Amino acid sequence: MSIWQTDVTALLAAYATGQVTPVQAVEAMLARIAMLNSTLNAYTAMNDLGLSEAVAATARWRAGAPNGPLDGVPLIIKDNLVTAGMPAAWGNAHLARQIATHDEAPIARLRAAGAIFLGKGNTPEFAIEGYTDNLTFGVTRNPFDPALTPGGSSGGVVAAVAAGLAFAGIGTDGGGSIRRPAGYTGLFGLKPGIGHVPRAGGLAQVLLDFEVVGPIARSARDLTLLDTVLSGGPNKAPSERPLSILAIATLGDAPCDPTIRAAFTATCDRMSALGHAVVKGSMPLDIGQLNAVWTDIGAIGLAAYLEDHPEVRVSANPKYIAIAKTGAKKSGADLYRILDLVFKLRHETAELFQQYDAILMPTAAANPWPAAEPFPDTIDGQSVGPRGHAIYTGWINAAGLPAVAFPAPTAGLPIGMQLIGPMGSESSIVAVAGACAAAFAWPAIAKDPND
Repeated sequence: MSIWQTDVTALLAAYATGQVTPVQAVEAMLARIAMLNSTLNAYTAMNDLGLSEAVAATARWRAGAPNGPLDGVPLIIKDNLVTAGMPAAWGNAHLARQIATHDEAPIARLRAAGAIFLGKGNTPEFAIEGYTDNLTFGVTRNPFDPALTPGGSSGGVVAAVAAGLAFAGIGTDGGGSIRRPAGYTGLFGLKPGIGHVPRAGGLAQVLLDFEVVGPIARSARDLTLLDTVLSGGPNKAPSERPLSILAIATLGDAPCDPTIRAAFTATCDRMSALGHAVVKGSMPLDIGQLNAVWTDIGAIGLAAYLEDHPEVRVSANPKYIAIAKTGAKKSGADLYRILDLVFKLRHETAELFQQYDAILMPTAAANPWPAAEPFPDTIDGQSVGPRGHAIYTGWINAAGLPAVAFPAPTAGLPIGMQLIGPMGSESSIVAVAGACAAAFAWPAIAKDPND
């Protein structure tokens, strides 16, 4: 196995024994980027200091004094997270020309832990869509099939991690933007509960407090390591007892691809075999009203942001300006009603977790679609709208709950499942998902013919 094929945990073990150095790890990533990024378009900017930072980290490891739990680990950072020395472009041409002079809070924690930031991962403009394309940097493609999307909005990060262009990455999730892309690329992705990873010093939040920062990796153990750094851990120890899991395959009459339903059934069987009490059922919460106004949330937030930042508006894609105009027409009463639905949902989910320890769902209702198209318009023969593929994720953000995406057993393209837990359960749901998950499988585009 080559250096680039290890996970972060194994890489750190190799650093400790001297088998691998941070310089070798960064050089391996840069070689992979040079070979594959032109096809995948995962990176939007590179850190010019990455190799010199690896030299310093190598010296620290040789001296037996690593500078934190991630010293010398090469990561990719989503391009909506403020990172010193690089833009936080958010898919926008004006922002792409601005070089940040500070790290926002989660990035500062990673830097203090010794991580090396290779560069920034592509995202749709303003990170409010479920695929990855923008006027500034173009389309990002799925390493399992470059004709298809890796999802969004953390598409650049997942494409890089899945193809071996970074050992792990950091994304954001405001409505499923870590979990769905992780599912489309066979990765593990953690959407922490609100407040679990403190945020400060970043770009505007256009999705209320729904958007959180979380890790994307090739293994559950890497999620645990990265989450410990991001949250300022140590985190609560995972529960070792079997869980009571409510398994929800479909939501009402909304369609879901048959291959996803089959993978869901296989995942339920695995969970049961591990000793968990899996109860198959329908969604006990009424999320229909919230789904009906979901697009209004981003529209209102985007309207406020572009009004406050006219220099960004000038170079924005016209379709987002149109969305902002729609949001500007909403009233304070409209926003109040949305918040009322959110607060009601948070109360009801707290009650639901008095009955169950966790909820199991697919990460998405559709498999990946053509890379330059914003969404699939048909699922299992039924016509759907822009969020037809995304029905399983947004309500979790509104509720503020933690959820972990993990690969399901499947013979074709990767399919993701998600395990959702009550507040404070990040460690437990990651541990259970890790025990249940199918092993990460390298896509054909990423494989080294010499291995």
